[in-house]
Amino acid sequence: MNVDVILGLQWGDEGKGKIVDHLAKDYDIVARFQGGPNAGHTLKIHGKKYVLHTIPSGIFRDQLLNLIGNGVVIDPITLEREISKLDESDINYKGRLLVAHKAHLILPTHRYLDAASENAKGKAKIGSTLKGIGPTYMDKTGRNGLRAGDVLSHNFEKKYKALKEKHLKLLEQYPSIDFDLQAEENKWMESIERFRKLPQVNGEYFINQAIDEGKKILAEGAQGSMLDIDYGTYPFVTSSNTITAGVCTGLGVSTRKIGEVIGISKAYCTRVGSGPFPTELNDDMGELLRKEGAEFGATTGRPRRCGWIDLPQLKYTIMLNGVSQLVITKIDVLNIFSEIMMATHYNIDGEKTSHLPYDICDVEIQPILQKFDGWESSLENITEYGDLPGPAKTFLETLERYLEVPVTMVSTGPGRQELILRNISAEV
Repeated sequence: MNVDVILGLQWGDEGKGKIVDHLAKDYDIVARFQGGPNAGHTLKIHGKKYVLHTIPSGIFRDQLLNLIGNGVVIDPITLEREISKLDESDINYKGRLLVAHKAHLILPTHRYLDAASENAKGKAKIGSTLKGIGPTYMDKTGRNGLRAGDVLSHNFEKKYKALKEKHLKLLEQYPSIDFDLQAEENKWMESIERFRKLPQVNGEYFINQAIDEGKKILAEGAQGSMLDIDYGTYPFVTSSNTITAGVCTGLGVSTRKIGEVIGISKAYCTRVGSGPFPTELNDDMGELLRKEGAEFGATTGRPRRCGWIDLPQLKYTIMLNGVSQLVITKIDVLNIFSEIMMATHYNIDGEKTSHLPYDICDVEIQPILQKFDGWESSLENITEYGDLPGPAKTFLETLERYLEVPVTMVSTGPGRQELILRNISAEV
């Protein structure tokens, strides 16, 4: 049995949590393979809103195992808050939420470093969420990190203090900022006590044994493909591999064991923080998209930048990920528009292209837009693809034609049931 993958194809915030929750009923294990508490997966279940930052989105399905994989970086304080919310809602996670020994921990001084470093950049800020993600991955690659399994070691305090002292030395090079380290450290140590009670596993053996036993596994990504450290809009990226390749390193599975790759895109485009955004709308239309889509970060609360859907960008991430199925979310946000635009190509230095340039930050891109009629009607209560308004189907089928990947799901609202499942083979 292979590992199926679900990930975002844009700059994050594509609606992965809802889709994972829907698909999870058909799997035995949901495993997060990268990222940290800078992720915000929002789910609406029975009218109640849940936001997950570290815990896999399969936690709301009874009997399903959920693994925080070794490619994830964990802030015990954030994780404790998430667990407390599950307790308040009587979600039984005990014995179903597992942590890989080799997942790295975010220390209070990682967040301190993140904030001090970003503050020192002035106008050159990269838009960090200030969750300590970057400094934690830097310690991981620098071979200084503290891992989940270390909290069970008799040398834990010694390891913690050594890493903390290293960070304090580094902080001396930055201008002073307001950060109550003692208070944050006290909270962190309290959270560690609860963290120790979570069952830990050797993640790579756990996953591969499950594969050998025929278990169905869904790998869940965080952020989006355009934030990949290697292939995103560098340097305005996250610190991990957000593409399918990250599943192999983040969970410890062979490339031969990757199955379906389900890519998720909004019907338009958003981005949080700094960095290039070719189709961004810095006008009333962009503001209307933000208002209709409630485009504010689930983790930071920051307003998201909004623009039209970008097909060169999507073709790029579909290629990188080997996407076999496409999910379009938030199509209902476009209900009010009489006209909808789609960027089909770029104009760069007078040349038409469908390729992203090497340094997208260093060139001026003019998106070439194609106009579509809007449907100007509600999609509420539509459960069958054939019942969608004609212009909505034209929009979706144009996406398929350009991207050469079938649209198998269309999300028409935030609720768990607001999802159209499309049987492509039945239409042929």
